[in-house]
Amino acid sequence: MTTDSMSEPRRMLAETRSLARQVRLDQRLTWVTLAVLAGVTFLAIPFDTHFMYVHCRPDGACQFKRWGVLYYWPAALMLSYAAIAYAYMRVARSRGLGARVLPYAITGAALTVLFTGVYLWVGHYFDTHPVPAHPYPAWVMVLDRLIAPAGIIGIALLVLARLERNTALLLFTVIYLLFVLVPINFGWVGHGDRTRTFWVPEQVINGTLLLLGAAGFALARRRQR
Repeated sequence: MTTDSMSEPRRMLAETRSLARQVRLDQRLTWVTLAVLAGVTFLAIPFDTHFMYVHCRPDGACQFKRWGVLYYWPAALMLSYAAIAYAYMRVARSRGLGARVLPYAITGAALTVLFTGVYLWVGHYFDTHPVPAHPYPAWVMVLDRLIAPAGIIGIALLVLARLERNTALLLFTVIYLLFVLVPINFGWVGHGDRTRTFWVPEQVINGTLLLLGAAGFALARRRQR
C-alpha cells in the first residue's frame, strides 16, 4: 500500500513532464521559420544586384553602394517575422495551445530597425568623410557582418531557440553564425565587373544553410509523429 502511494505521485510527475515536452514539440515550427528566412535570403540576391550602385575609375578602383540592401531587407524581414508569427499562432490555436513566438518576432523586428538605422548612418558617414586608405580591423568587419541582415537573422534565431528550449536549433544557429561571421567566398573577389556580384557566394551559402536546416528540422518533426 505504501509502495503504491509513493509511486503514484512519481507516475503523475512523469506524465506531466512528458505532456509538457510534447506541448513544446507541438509548438515548434522551426522548419517553417528557416524555410521562410532561406527564401528571403535567396530572393535578396537579384534585388540587391539590380539596385547596386557601382562606379569604377580607370585605375580599376571601384566605389559601390548596396542600395538594394536598404530597399529590400527591412521590408522583407518585417514581413517574414509577421508571417512566421502568424504561422505559429495559427497552429497553436488549432491545437488549443499558447504561442511563444511573439518575443522572437519582436526581437527580429527590433533588430531590423537597428540594422536599418546603422546602415543609413554609415551611408551618410561615407558620403561626408573620405574612405579610409587602410583596411578596417578584423573586429570591425565581424561587427559589420553581425548587424547585417544575415547576422541579425542569426541573433533572432538564438532567441527562438531559447523560447522553444530547442538545443538542436541552438547548435544550428551557432554554426550558421560562424559561417556568417567568418564567410567563405571561394576566392570570389570584387574587382571591376565582379564588384556587383562579389558578395553572392556568401549569400548563397547562407541561404543554403537555412534551407538545409529547414529540411533537417522538417524531417526530424516528421519522425517524431
